[in-house]
Amino acid sequence: MINDEKSEKQETIKAVALQYREDENTAPKIIAKGKGNVAENILLTAQNNAVPVYKNKTLTAMLMALEIDKEIPPDLYAMVAEVLAYVYRMDQKRMKDFNL
Repeated sequence: MINDEKSEKQETIKAVALQYREDENTAPKIIAKGKGNVAENILLTAQNNAVPVYKNKTLTAMLMALEIDKEIPPDLYAMVAEVLAYVYRMDQKRMKDFNL
């Protein structure tokens, strides 16, 4: 899950949800995106399912321009790899915190 932060001007919040299944996809794909209430629902769903949220306004804007259910293009691989690394670290921390 990636989203941008609200600015002091209260810009509309945006969120993009990514999914990557190594056995099914060659690259992560966008499974949901939206702004305003839709973005808030995406973030709430992430929170309710313990999905880490990575905040990056630039990446969110780039991903918002892409179609849902499509893999990300190669020029975004490096930026999305940072997201996947963040998610991995958060998952490892959560497993350690809960002794899993």
